[in-house]
Parts: sequence; C-alpha cells; structure tokens
Amino acid sequence: MKVNEREQMRVRYPCQAGTFYADSDKALRRQIEECFLHRFGPGKFPKLKENDRRRLISIISPHAGYIFSGPVAANGYYYAAGDGKPNSIIILGPNHTGYGSGVSIVTDQIWRLPFGDIEVDSKLAKEIQSSSSYTDIDDQAHRFEHSVEVQLPFLQYIYGTFKFVPICMMMQDLEVCRDLGNAIAKVTYDKNVLIIASTDLTHYEPQEIATKKDQLIIDTILNLDEEALQTVVELNNVSMCGYGPATVAIIVAKKLGATKAKLLSYKTSGDIINNGRSVVGYASLSIMR
Repeated sequence: MKVNEREQMRVRYPCQAGTFYADSDKALRRQIEECFLHRFGPGKFPKLKENDRRRLISIISPHAGYIFSGPVAANGYYYAAGDGKPNSIIILGPNHTGYGSGVSIVTDQIWRLPFGDIEVDSKLAKEIQSSSSYTDIDDQAHRFEHSVEVQLPFLQYIYGTFKFVPICMMMQDLEVCRDLGNAIAKVTYDKNVLIIASTDLTHYEPQEIATKKDQLIIDTILNLDEEALQTVVELNNVSMCGYGPATVAIIVAKKLGATKAKLLSYKTSGDIINNGRSVVGYASLSIMR
C-alpha cells in the first residue's frame, strides 16, 4: 500500500487495553508469556514454524480478560504457531454492544494496539462483503467491541506483522452463518488464510451445569456439525455468546477441506479462581485439513 493510501485509513484505538489486557508493550508481553507458561497453558513458549503447507484452517478461541481466559487461549495460539504463518487472518466475533449492523465488516482501517499497528486486509474484506448478502461495511459495531480485539495481541506475539479482517456478528442464526460462511469460503479457497472464531461458552452458571452444557457444544464442534451446534444452543439455553462465529468457522472449514477438529483446552473461570458458584466457560479448539 502506498504511503498516502495508508495515511487515509482511519485508526481504530483499543477499547480494552488496560482492562482485558495490559496497555504497554513490556507489560503485555510479560502477561502473554505468563499465559503460555500458566498451569492451564501449554507450559512453554510458541515457536513459529516455517511451513508452506498449513493444515490449520480455524481456531475457536475465548475472549475474556487474559487473567481468566488467557491460558486457555494460549493453547490455541501455541498450536497455530506450530502450523506456520498465514497470509491473512479473518477474526469473527459476537456483538456484545448492540451497535452497528447485523453483520459488520471493516474494510479500510488500522487498529492501534500496545504491540503496534495492524492493517485491515482491505482487498479481502471487500471481497467477503460483496459476496455476502447480510454483511455491511460498518465500523460502529467494532468501536467498543472486545471479542475481536483481544485476539490480536496473541496473534502479534506469534506472527509479528500481518493483515486481518474483523467481522462482528449481531445476527447469528444458521441462515446468516451459512451466507457468511459460503462467502468467506468462496473468496479464500485459494488463499493462505486462518480463521479465528472468538467466543466464550456458558456464562454465569454453577460449574457443574456449565461444564455439562459446554461439553455438548464442544462435541458439536468436534463433529464439525454446524446445525447441531445451533440446535444445542437453542434447546439447552446455552449462553454461548459467539455461537455464530463458531458456526461460520465450521462451515468455512468444511468447504476448505477440513477433516477433523481437536479440543486443545477447556477450563472455566471457576478453575482459575477456584470458585465454581458462577462461572464462564472457555475453550480452544482447532479445525484442520
């Protein structure tokens, strides 16, 4: 991109630096490394592999504050580093704020974070938007939303520089997910792209109930069954915030040749603070060719 074109791109400033994660380069690096070394993390630092034949299509990753979900997320990013670096990353997250369109994508923006700026992959974002019936170009949904933002420091830590596409989903029903999933698959079938589905699982229920509900969700992802995922959420009243992003990830992955999924880590906030009265569930899963 030419310098003058880059200068015309709008800057999106972080809304969660200093709350969900540390707001300085040094403190954030230390915090992420503590997640990797945590007893619920992989126990070691990731090493980026030189690999032209990546197998990993998608990661399901939690998005709470790093003190709670960071060790679980670290398992997914450790796995991603070992699979090699993609050319672009698509991050799908739920809309917690109610701002913006039903499905909101950003096409011309720079996101400013403690580790430095990240540029939106404008070409890929526009291709996805033009191929989807429900997706609007709209940055309002992203302005105060954390579900995409909290994935970025981990990605910067393992990859350094990269381009990405942020997508925020308020509408998460199966029809919308199929439309968006088909659009993403259509424009990425010949590209080296990683898809991140940002979601937490059951919210604020006792540990015993949360783990049972979350296992039902995890099983549908392991079976690569997007219809079952949506059905389990509805019939069991699962308060999973990002079931739409996870559904899209399954749809895209299968169209791009996925053959299996793997659970990398599952814990709850109760496991972190040793209090199971009211917990939130966190899982990292990989979907691979």
